[in-house]
Amino acid sequence: MQAIDIWAIIIFKTLELHTLGEGSYSVDSSKKFIPFNPDVDKTSDRPGSLFIHVNPFLIKTDKELLVLDTGLGMNNKDGNLIIHENIKAAGYTPEDVTKVLMSHLHYDHSGGMVWNKNGKLEPSFPNAEYIINAQEWEHAYSANSRSYRTEIFDVIQRSGQIILIEGSGILTDEISYELTGGHSEFHQVFHILSGGEHYFFGGDILPEPEQLIRNFVAKYDFDGKLAKDLRTEYGKKAAAENWICLYYHSKGKTASRVSGDEHGFKIEPV
Repeated sequence: MQAIDIWAIIIFKTLELHTLGEGSYSVDSSKKFIPFNPDVDKTSDRPGSLFIHVNPFLIKTDKELLVLDTGLGMNNKDGNLIIHENIKAAGYTPEDVTKVLMSHLHYDHSGGMVWNKNGKLEPSFPNAEYIINAQEWEHAYSANSRSYRTEIFDVIQRSGQIILIEGSGILTDEISYELTGGHSEFHQVFHILSGGEHYFFGGDILPEPEQLIRNFVAKYDFDGKLAKDLRTEYGKKAAAENWICLYYHSKGKTASRVSGDEHGFKIEPV
């Protein structure tokens, strides 16, 4: 697997957006993520699997360098952390990151919170604050679920870099957050305003642009009906207020504007 499987950069005024593509994977009931190359691998060889694309984001605002969810924490063929290499390719270093915004703590979103440095797990972003919902944090420890890897969270807890937030509110004059539930019980989304643009990171409430077009109740959501309704709600707001939506699991375009309403949305890639 190459260091950069999906790569995009968008610059709006003083804001930069980079898609830090980690690649494509299959996952079955064992919750083990296996790299999947559609040019070589066959879906029929992996029965009972869900096939996903993983796209963390890097945003440079006027005041911050943000990572939005951290991927699986996979290494490239040279043994280097893919998300680190992608950040370097964008012109920054992992040490430059000031905040890591976590939508939730399922492994495909949180694996890259830490990395193996000389045989020891350490925070992947040593100078960043990790912004996590407090109830999601508590649930990750108590759920006894293979979707969560508590050894990762232990490292972040010991680091002193964790900032636990609750409900919905304003983090800074550029960043706000909303507790949504839906995909996981304590899932949250983020709004980022900088450079005259409004970016919406919906995590797994709005993981792919196609889900706006063919909205459905998904079995993998904690509350599928709520998640479905939230997609419609955020799609309408995105269209009305000209947001740029970021899609963590998109297999194609990872950022778009939206037009239309609950009767039919259209995706307008940026």
